[in-house]
Amino acid sequence: MRTSFAMTAAAFDGYPEIAVPTPSPADRIKLGSEAHKALFCNALLETHDPYKPAVIDWPKLDEETRGRIVSLPIWDIAVQTEQKAGMNVRCYGEAVRDPLLKAAIDMDAFEESRHKLVLANLVEAYGIRLDPEPVYKRPKDPEWAFMVTGYSECIDSFFGFGLFEIARTSGFFPPELVDTFEPVMREEGRHILFFVNWVAWWRRNMPIWRRPWFELKVLAVWIFLIAERVGLAGDMEKSEKAQDNNFTLNGSKELGVEISFAGLAEVCLRENERRLAAYDPRLVRPKFVPGVVRLALKFMRRPALAKA
Repeated sequence: MRTSFAMTAAAFDGYPEIAVPTPSPADRIKLGSEAHKALFCNALLETHDPYKPAVIDWPKLDEETRGRIVSLPIWDIAVQTEQKAGMNVRCYGEAVRDPLLKAAIDMDAFEESRHKLVLANLVEAYGIRLDPEPVYKRPKDPEWAFMVTGYSECIDSFFGFGLFEIARTSGFFPPELVDTFEPVMREEGRHILFFVNWVAWWRRNMPIWRRPWFELKVLAVWIFLIAERVGLAGDMEKSEKAQDNNFTLNGSKELGVEISFAGLAEVCLRENERRLAAYDPRLVRPKFVPGVVRLALKFMRRPALAKA
């Protein structure tokens, strides 16, 4: 075992330094163990990028490029989503007593809130007009809110990785803007890894009587998120917001790229694997969304039956 310093004042102002043992690469990890907890918490904490949104030098864009960026229908929902994500994660962390897990959850919340600042600075730099932000209310069930945020990121990051790559290769995002956004994309990968490993760890450590309720809650979260994205959420979300949430599913059209669902899916699968490959292979990877997409591709590729 080696000792790693998971958090420093330089990385996260105001939080004490925490020394925790991290499993060596040769150690086998049992899901739900203390070693597993140390592995996924430190994977988040040790890779923290201490960049400051206020000092990001946003590249100057020509009018055509700026117009394309401004026209994307995502900025309002992106700013609001990151603000809510930071609040949801932070509220859940308030009840966590384990020092290492709390440090990691607090770091997650800090980075989610920092994404909101990055986006706020971007819209100001490029003159993007936003609607007034709503009043953000603390969640009544912090665990539910944390799970909605985590599983939502698993969906949005999967498609977001692919769309970001399409925007890069198509030239929709100039190289300077790609480089500026890259730290945010890396953080999204770290966050979903942390979340799915938390789920795997928490399943094995919660009281037995809580497990059936937790699994029902997981199912309810997925039903909520799927309904939200296919426009069936009703009173749960405003209709215009649901439309913006679907950007991760059909955003290639907004990027001016003609690509089939199969083509987009291939890019998303490839980018998801590439980005997560940078982290310890012993960490659990998100499986549901990539699995559903792979299954859909198999059905799409089935050869047509020959006519008699």
